[in-house]
Amino acid sequence: MRRSIVARATGGPPAAGNRDPGDAPWRYDDTPYAVTGARRSGRPAAGRVRRGGHRVGAAVSVAAAPAGRRATAVWAVAVTAYLAAVFHRSSLGVTGVDATHRFDINASALAVFSVAQLAVYAAMQIPVGVLLDRYGSRRLLLAGGALMVAGQLCFAVATDVRLAVAARVLVGLGDAMTFISVLRIVAFWFPGRRNPLLVQLTGTFGQVGAILAAVPLVALLHLAGWTPAFLVAAGLGATAVVLVLVVVRDGPDVGPDVVATPALSTVRRELAAAWAQPGTRLGLWSHFVAQFSGAVFALLWGYPFLVQGQGLPPTVAASLLTLMTVGALVAGPLVAYLCARHPFHRSVLIFAVTGASAGVWAVVLAWPGRAPFWLLVILVLVLALNGPGAVIGFDYARTFNPVHRIGSATGIVNVGGFVASIVLVLAIGVVLDLTTPAGSGAPPLDAFRWAFAVQYLLWALGAVQVLRYRNAARRRHTGSAAGRTVEPDDAARVPPGDRPDGGGDRPAGGESGGPMGRAA
Repeated sequence: MRRSIVARATGGPPAAGNRDPGDAPWRYDDTPYAVTGARRSGRPAAGRVRRGGHRVGAAVSVAAAPAGRRATAVWAVAVTAYLAAVFHRSSLGVTGVDATHRFDINASALAVFSVAQLAVYAAMQIPVGVLLDRYGSRRLLLAGGALMVAGQLCFAVATDVRLAVAARVLVGLGDAMTFISVLRIVAFWFPGRRNPLLVQLTGTFGQVGAILAAVPLVALLHLAGWTPAFLVAAGLGATAVVLVLVVVRDGPDVGPDVVATPALSTVRRELAAAWAQPGTRLGLWSHFVAQFSGAVFALLWGYPFLVQGQGLPPTVAASLLTLMTVGALVAGPLVAYLCARHPFHRSVLIFAVTGASAGVWAVVLAWPGRAPFWLLVILVLVLALNGPGAVIGFDYARTFNPVHRIGSATGIVNVGGFVASIVLVLAIGVVLDLTTPAGSGAPPLDAFRWAFAVQYLLWALGAVQVLRYRNAARRRHTGSAAGRTVEPDDAARVPPGDRPDGGGDRPAGGESGGPMGRAA
């Protein structure tokens, strides 16, 4: 059955009768759709949009009929754009050793390259979320792709450190616009009960870009040299931009020239509402604590650790990074299944991923001498869980926020892991320089041990904050449900398993504290 909703830019909830109760987000400002008091019959008001116009307060369709081939095609191209972004993002990590020679820099200076890229990415998440809610996914994907292509072109010809840093800033700026734009496409084109799986698949398929950076780009770099390798990288990015231009649309009923722009004051109000929601901050800290170890390992310091610290040949180190990406490809759907099957225990998954990462690092760092190869394999496979684990944070943003502020909420969540990654990238670079003997050509293994031990401070902070906001989210939704009476005749009932909370055939917002009362 085809169902659609109209979400006004003024922030009002959709009519309950026009919303598939199996979709999510299924709460608007803590009110289930079933008790909004809206009409339960009739068609939604026609969207007041015009071609090529920017009408403040316009309405726009944001939920599609059950996904078909068109929705799959739009999502597939959007994922291709994200794959290209991951490729651009990862291209520095696997070429870090070559970059130190090309630009004649030390470990701390090399860290500046990644920090510049990641700092722009993190700083832009909230502004990008606001822009996303105003202008839609298609425009941001196009702008982001063009910026990354420009950055790779600059990086290809750069011989000066300042131009190289500027190039990574452009890559970070374009990268910041990509992932959350794809998540918004998922929310607008697909039923909510499919969202956890599709979000994980988005992150998983995007990691193919890291494989392309780890193996083909390294091979091309050693075969053809620095400039040709990064010119090819820019060409791949340009191809993705063209595909987005041709295929991607913001919603099933929104053409490429149809724009519905809410008032800026409305967007600011929705941003504040997203931040005030404890579930959003729970998502932020979940992303923080689960992502940084694997991200920093893949983006910059894993390759030097394996080559210089553990003495592995470059090709073997690149293969381990590829194995890490393959592990993420396998783990993503499994984590999505567990989130959908056990939504009330998503924080348990966060702690499991974090605990496993801290545990395997403890063994590697305490191992006398260089770690055996089998232990390094276990390390990269455990770190492969970090990306899928961090994506759980976006599921919190989706289920605790209405769809009209999904961009702002997702942007807030995405800040967490990248702020932690920036701190760790810098800290590792500084500790390596402080613990490397003067005149040494490369950091010794003991220097890497001290550097990677910094992770435990970040894990401790993140774990405390996840517990704090998990409890706050539970108290808020349990309290809001206790103060509200919901009559069974007014409550939406859905078959078991159709709702993202795993429930069904019970009143929305009932005695359990609402769909999210214990879903943290």
